[in-house]
Amino acid sequence: MCVHHDLPVWFRDLDDLARLPWFKREHGRIKLADRSLGPIIDFHTHLALSYVRPNRVDLHRLHPETRSYLPHERSFWLDRYLNQSLTPADLRRLKRDLVIGGFTAGGMRVTHTAANLARDMDDLNIRHSVLLPIDFPGLSDNAGTWQQAVAGDPRFICYGSVHPYATGRAARLDRQRALGATGVKVHPNVQVVAPEGGRAMGLYRLCDERQMVVFWHCGPVGIEPPHGKILTQVRRYEKPIRELPHCTFVLGHAGALQNEEALELARRYPNVYLEISGQSVERIERMVARGPTDRIVFGTDWPWYHQSIGLAKVFMATEGKEELRRKILYGNAARLLGLESRAEVRHAS
Repeated sequence: MCVHHDLPVWFRDLDDLARLPWFKREHGRIKLADRSLGPIIDFHTHLALSYVRPNRVDLHRLHPETRSYLPHERSFWLDRYLNQSLTPADLRRLKRDLVIGGFTAGGMRVTHTAANLARDMDDLNIRHSVLLPIDFPGLSDNAGTWQQAVAGDPRFICYGSVHPYATGRAARLDRQRALGATGVKVHPNVQVVAPEGGRAMGLYRLCDERQMVVFWHCGPVGIEPPHGKILTQVRRYEKPIRELPHCTFVLGHAGALQNEEALELARRYPNVYLEISGQSVERIERMVARGPTDRIVFGTDWPWYHQSIGLAKVFMATEGKEELRRKILYGNAARLLGLESRAEVRHAS
């Protein structure tokens, strides 16, 4: 049992979440039991990624089930960093899907479509999802593919992706910004780039000039290759935060396994937000107790994990604190994204 709650923290599978008061199982799916719990913004989602070959996944196709990288039949804990619920077999499957699947139209990734994400969102009263593409200097255009796929759909807010070593970075940023991107995703592990390196600093300056948010994958997660662990050390992110005080940085996963260091950065610098996907209930409680509660945003890392798992953690960590819950699940992200909060809430009702 969780130290602070008379609620379970271990679940035998996704359906077992219905034991919690906030969820129900309906028509074979996990849904919110009370639609007044919302609206919600998920600040950390992805669609199917493609590399070398153009995207071959139909991002508009609806599949009967989203095949998450944490399988729906897998047991999981809410009091651990979430990827620790993955088995060795799960890790082998997801790595094969991400690496080999990026060249094909097969595997679990074919279900990682905008249509499937929209259905999962509707089950949980998630009003918007921020899509975070990841691109290399060449041989990929996930940002452009995703922006085209969700153009005109207000449920999705698609960030851009410009690799720090790409040519014509300013022009690429401007094209993505013209298509609605208000920020960019930088993933030091996948993109193999030092977050404080000279080329990365140049990209951040371009974002600063355009008032575009920088969303980082931040912190080691324990399942990355050795180079990824080195590149994602939280201490490496302080230089750009300090030297570009007018640029907003979002620490994805809130520093992951180095959450305490990320929390200290958020406490020290007002241009830092914490996005909490993957973190345990206790860690979220600690961030809420010690951190800037107006700069904590909800995220899930869909399709790695079903969105309900992250929601369960926030519901537990904010039990009896309705105003704080609304800030984390909607208000803070709405402000950062420039959404009209009053209009959104009115529409939700």
